[in-house]
Amino acid sequence: MERKIVLKSEMLLFLTAAIWGFAFVAQRAGMQYVGPFTFNAVRFAIGSIVLVPFILRNRRNQLVKDINCEKKQFQQILYPAGIAGIILFIAISFQQIGIVYTTAGKAGFITGLYVIIVPILGIIWHQHPGVRTWFGAILAVTGLYLLCITGKFEVLRGDLLVFLSAFFWAGHVLFIGHYSSKIYPVLLACLQFAVCSLLSFAAAIMTELINLNGIIDGIIPILYAGLLSTGVAYTLQVVAQRVVPAANASIIMSLESVFAALGGWLILNESLQYRGLLGCCLILTGMIIVQLDPKHYDT
Repeated sequence: MERKIVLKSEMLLFLTAAIWGFAFVAQRAGMQYVGPFTFNAVRFAIGSIVLVPFILRNRRNQLVKDINCEKKQFQQILYPAGIAGIILFIAISFQQIGIVYTTAGKAGFITGLYVIIVPILGIIWHQHPGVRTWFGAILAVTGLYLLCITGKFEVLRGDLLVFLSAFFWAGHVLFIGHYSSKIYPVLLACLQFAVCSLLSFAAAIMTELINLNGIIDGIIPILYAGLLSTGVAYTLQVVAQRVVPAANASIIMSLESVFAALGGWLILNESLQYRGLLGCCLILTGMIIVQLDPKHYDT
């Protein structure tokens, strides 16, 4: 595969990680106004709606080729989109609820474990990352630990919930990597967001008091999460993973924690100690090692 195409896709994943990292600030602010399921329901609804114009614009091109107005082909698209939406719902729900019962630092590290889980689960999908990818993943996880964990590591209910989310995030990365090259990526993203939004809304009805005033008061962080973190970033992920192997993509997207720390420093006036800076360096080193893996550019 051409190096230029791969590097371009990797830059999209880099931008995705930046958007997701700064979204931690928006998510923390939004939770002051609404519950986790309500927040997710609205953000993914916005993310789905914002992609509709792009889908309509391509109606005469790839979209027609994918759907072709035939029931069978449309069902072939609905299946992976539905499964991706369910996985996304479970992952984001476990993570969002888990954060309530644990610290943000622990949640960031535990979620980052999907960097290691992806190569392991990828073997099931017949994806065999090279030795450098494994070594880069280990460095990235070590960096995440130094960046996010500063005190005692105690096993709490929230830790377990976030740990479960890491497996589903890994599954989502692998699933998207498997199907994104087979169907129109923007349509896949739009449909999976819609599924996640509907499931989150159903969960919100059963477990939360949906407050319209709360949604209005928290509209700024909700819009950031919906337009950028969901509509833009998740779509960039789907598009980029048509080219970048899942294991390598997970390494790049682990930079999310670095940008989360940067966002906390710039917006929330949080300080980053030398330990955290060392963690950032290890994550970047892990990325570079993965990019140097000869298998990285195989067709």
